[in-house]
Amino acid sequence: MVSPTAAPHRVIEQDWSVPLPDGRLFAKSWTADGAGVEDGGPRAPILLFHDSLGCVDLWRGFPAALAAATGRRVVAYDRLGFGASDPHPGSIGLDFVRDEAERIVPRLCDTLGVAAFVACGHSVGGGMAVETAARWPDRCRALVTIAAQAFVEDRTLAGIRVAEEGFRDPTQLARLAKYHGDKAAWVVNAWIRTWLSPAFADWSLSYALDQIACPVLALHGDRDEYGSVAHPTRIAAGRGTLRLLADTGHVPHREREAETVDAIRDFLAVR
Repeated sequence: MVSPTAAPHRVIEQDWSVPLPDGRLFAKSWTADGAGVEDGGPRAPILLFHDSLGCVDLWRGFPAALAAATGRRVVAYDRLGFGASDPHPGSIGLDFVRDEAERIVPRLCDTLGVAAFVACGHSVGGGMAVETAARWPDRCRALVTIAAQAFVEDRTLAGIRVAEEGFRDPTQLARLAKYHGDKAAWVVNAWIRTWLSPAFADWSLSYALDQIACPVLALHGDRDEYGSVAHPTRIAAGRGTLRLLADTGHVPHREREAETVDAIRDFLAVR
């Protein structure tokens, strides 16, 4: 077991390239000293799934802090069309959340030598983590969602419309371009057009949640502008623990990094 009072582990970073039929993904790992073994047993690495505008760099210091605190290997990657990964060849489909779990996760794991894992995702990446846990029950040891959406809610759509207005200011897109380069406009359009599409209105994680067999931790900020407490309530119901973070918005791992890391460390300490 990883003791909550144990000294932080030293972390080694490594970049990876993951080949796909339609492009190349950029991935990064943070490996703690002794990762993979604790008291004679394996410690599954943590796979991070980023949000709709995110990428590896936008996780900032969170992956390294998580690796140091848990003594596990942490892996993050840029989805196709995001960050340092290749451009997406077209537009994302309405099944993009489930598709990431079914098509991308096994290739990522094969390239990085990951067998069992903990699925952890932020926002729509939390949905991808849920789908991953549902699709790979024999490999997923635990599930952590951070500010995830479980269905299409009016608050989510209202937040996206506010953001859409904000991106009419060229300086906002320029700030995003620091992370996505000339793919920034595609990233914004993929997010807004997908979520505001009437065809996406009935999307939910209900079926996937019914397939979850591993322990669940659902983290959510009490001031999340993109989703009410109904989302973590649905994710955790009958499956695990909901932890509501006080005075916190949609990005707990940046707004409350230490508290978020501690919550995940404690949750995983007995798994």
